[in-house]
Amino acid sequence: MATLKGQNIRIMLLDGTKYKVVGKSTNCTVTLTGNTDDASTKDDVALASKPEITSKSWSVSVESLDVTDTAAILNAIKNMTPFTLQWDEVATSDNQTGQAAAYARRGTAYLNDVTFNWNDRENATKSLQFTGSGALEKLTSAAEQTLVTVDGAYTKGQFVRLFVGNDNTAAPSKILAACKSLSLHVSLTLEDVTTKDTTGDWQVQEPTALAWDISSNALVKSGDTITSTVQGQDLASIEDIYEASTPVKVKIANVSGANNRTAGATILSGSVIVTQLTLNAPNRQNATFDTQLTGYGVYTVAA
Repeated sequence: MATLKGQNIRIMLLDGTKYKVVGKSTNCTVTLTGNTDDASTKDDVALASKPEITSKSWSVSVESLDVTDTAAILNAIKNMTPFTLQWDEVATSDNQTGQAAAYARRGTAYLNDVTFNWNDRENATKSLQFTGSGALEKLTSAAEQTLVTVDGAYTKGQFVRLFVGNDNTAAPSKILAACKSLSLHVSLTLEDVTTKDTTGDWQVQEPTALAWDISSNALVKSGDTITSTVQGQDLASIEDIYEASTPVKVKIANVSGANNRTAGATILSGSVIVTQLTLNAPNRQNATFDTQLTGYGVYTVAA
């Protein structure tokens, strides 16, 4: 196989009976790791160690533009659903069809880390991290299944905003005013459950806990009064929520209308606590504040 600049290698996930490419992927990384143990004993001559591979593990990471599979991804990590995952060289229109090249591999993996970034007037992106559980299978040289194209409509500068409630009972209706960036991070803790009876030397992983958090960066406007018409949330209100140290309801939703303040389709909702506020006021530059919100319990994904 000739090595080419921009080699068309893609990560694919099993969807029913067919495999689909992770949509609009901009980077794919596969890491195979041999975990070692020093087998040296006190009777060995000299001081050099003698490492031995005791187990093998693997992981896959994908960077891509955020398209239409947001709800499916958030549900998959929340439900701790294992994926059948493979990587392969692809061809044909939009590089969506696998060729089952000789080096292609397939295995079972958990989606254990997801980050969505919705930045003002920039590409909305997502980062996915999969951790393999068990052995990898070497594919044959013949293509086995037709892939499903999942790329959907994508808009640069997609407007997504964070809405906050006054407490854990009030519906989240106030939007973070002048928000420049918004990120959602979800992580799944995995534990190695490999035993001496496990077949082969591959590590077997199982999920144990789910955690999620939201971070945002917004401008501070001197003397600004936020009205109910704009439905804004000013810095003082966020400080009040922080000082209360109690959960509040939030939602992440698409927005439209004047100044992009009208909530559209909800992406995610749940309860959070405000764990960090950072006010930045550099000389002769924009004053901003960073907000860190940590998920309280499980989140809900819109259908």
